[in-house]
Amino acid sequence: MRKYYLLQVTYAILLSAVLSIFCAKKEEAGAPEAKSKARWIIGMSQCNLGEPWRVQMNADIKKAAEEHPEIEVVFKDAQNDNLRQRSHVEEFVSSGVNLIIISPKEAAPLTPPVSEAFRHGIPVIVLDRRVLGADYTCFIGADNKKIGEAVGRWIARRLGSQGKVVELKGLMTSTPGQDRHAGFVEGIRGSQLEVIFEADMKWLEPNARQEMESALARFDKINLVYAHNDPGAHGAWLAAKAAGREKEMIFVGIDGLPQEGQVYVRQGILEASFEYPTGGKEAIETALAILNGQTVPKELTLPSRVFTAANIEQGGELLSE
Repeated sequence: MRKYYLLQVTYAILLSAVLSIFCAKKEEAGAPEAKSKARWIIGMSQCNLGEPWRVQMNADIKKAAEEHPEIEVVFKDAQNDNLRQRSHVEEFVSSGVNLIIISPKEAAPLTPPVSEAFRHGIPVIVLDRRVLGADYTCFIGADNKKIGEAVGRWIARRLGSQGKVVELKGLMTSTPGQDRHAGFVEGIRGSQLEVIFEADMKWLEPNARQEMESALARFDKINLVYAHNDPGAHGAWLAAKAAGREKEMIFVGIDGLPQEGQVYVRQGILEASFEYPTGGKEAIETALAILNGQTVPKELTLPSRVFTAANIEQGGELLSE
């Protein structure tokens, strides 16, 4: 009797195991069907997620994509590594994605893989930072040179065309850093403004704080700090505050995110923040147009605004053409 009972228990356990395996296989078989709801796969390579602005770009892309169940976006973070980002693009090509969105770390190293993808017939949207040449489908971004020039003109007016300025640059091997500097130089041309200290803080707040500490140690008089992004401007402010000198100077940055630059303006930390829109929503809209066979412009230039205490409650002021 006992032997019969044990056989029954063993049979029940085996049956349960078989049923579990069967159900698991059934679920696995159903998984591709669930994924097949997406008609198109988009590969998105972000150069890094160490900057709040880039985190916001990904969030904007994700939010826009969620409104379109026919697309699925695969995100990859290059962690500020050109080689890693090159491999991302190569992976997207080999896996046969329908479209690639890339925000490159630097132009020259990312040009070959982007060109190769484009020549393989995969549409490529280059977002924010450019690559070299024209082997891409569409570039989306604001005009960094125009924004830098607007910053320069604003600073010249604010300081009465004279004063001592610190410039904390973004990554100068990237096109936005180069353009924000070149535009600024053009914007202050003809004034008596003197750039007494400049450094490449590579878009990072801790680097900006460290560079600002060096500027404070060298110069007793600083009228204004222009940083190529708001985290850089905030890092400079933190350094000046630690030295008890933050009230001696004005701080200006670029990005204008609602949760960052605009908050700093409201708090009186920055006197001005110039918007650099992420283009996330526009990237998805453009991707859908491309995937649906529509013709899109080679260049899509996004508008920008400046936020100051005087206009922030009205949504900022649009930069003039």
